[in-house]
Amino acid sequence: MSVLVTEGLGLRTRRGWVFRDVDLEVRSGDLVALTGPAGSGRTSLLLALAGHFRTSAGTRRLRGRAGIGLVPTINEPEPGLTAAEHVRERQLLVRSAETVQLPVEGNTLGRDLSPYQRQRLMLALATMGYPELVVADDVDLGLSTAERTELWQVLTDLAGQGYAVIVTAREAPDNAIDYDLEGR
Repeated sequence: MSVLVTEGLGLRTRRGWVFRDVDLEVRSGDLVALTGPAGSGRTSLLLALAGHFRTSAGTRRLRGRAGIGLVPTINEPEPGLTAAEHVRERQLLVRSAETVQLPVEGNTLGRDLSPYQRQRLMLALATMGYPELVVADDVDLGLSTAERTELWQVLTDLAGQGYAVIVTAREAPDNAIDYDLEGR
C-alpha cells in the first residue's frame, strides 16, 4: 500500500531549483535512500517528503503521519536531557505509554551520544506513536564501517516491520531503493 506519492514535486528559490520533478511512490516496507553529494537538496527533499518543508511545484500525498529521526540542527537530541528523558518527553507529545527499548543507557546525556547513538535514539523516538513513514538525515555521516552496517540493518528491520523508511545518505546499500539526486 502506498504511504507516500509525489508527482512533479519541486522547490524553487531565488537561486534556482533545490530539487524538481520528483516523482516517487513509497510503500509500506520500502527503504528508500536519497543519495547525492552535499548541497544536492537531499535534506530539503527529505523534509518536504515528511511534510515539514514547503514546496513550490507538484503534489505530495502522505497517508498517515511521518516520524522524524535525526536531522542535524533541526531535530536532534537535546544536549542536557538523558535518553530516558527524551523518551518520556516523546511519550507526552504523542500521547503514548508504549515501552521503548533504548539503544543506549537511559542516563546518557544527549551531548554525550556518539553519531551512531544519536541516530539510534532518534529513530527509536521517531517510531513512537506508530507513524506510517520514518525519515532520517545523513545516516552514514560520522559512522565507522561497522556502525554503518548496523544502522542499515536497523533501517532494514524498520522497513520489515511495515514502516516506509526514507533516509538521506551518500551511498545506498544494495537492499535500498536508491533515489540519486545528483543526476536530476
